[in-house]
Amino acid sequence: MVYHDSSGTHSSVIAAAIHLNLLPADRIPSTSDLLNIPLFDGLERKDLGRLFFHGKDENNNQIYTIGCHRVPQLVSHALSSVFQMIDRNPEEILCVDTSPTINQWIRIGNWSSRQLGFVTLGRSLVVHGTFNAYPKIVSIVKNAKLKVAP
Repeated sequence: MVYHDSSGTHSSVIAAAIHLNLLPADRIPSTSDLLNIPLFDGLERKDLGRLFFHGKDENNNQIYTIGCHRVPQLVSHALSSVFQMIDRNPEEILCVDTSPTINQWIRIGNWSSRQLGFVTLGRSLVVHGTFNAYPKIVSIVKNAKLKVAP
């Protein structure tokens, strides 16, 4: 399973952490819980298009994230092509777009950090935006888990 968003460092990483039970699905986590998730708000533009492995879930599904810079269909097309090249069924991989959960707080925070260099301010805005988006991210993860449940 591959969770993806524009930058690959916000909603997709949080979704992977929820999926792997590293973050709760029944409540909003603390700021420190978010900031302790590997790769959260930590990737750069050079990392776009790279798959990052986060672990295996309780059903042995491998969980990945990727940033696709506002072109989500590239992720599913590219991964389907790779699966076909290695004689695997492209239906074995589920690509889950978490970008609909990205809100203005996350966008402004990311821009403030990356473009203006105001990392402390930007990260605070990203965390605030993630708190607002969290219930939607949980919902996406729950639906995705249902699709891959045995």
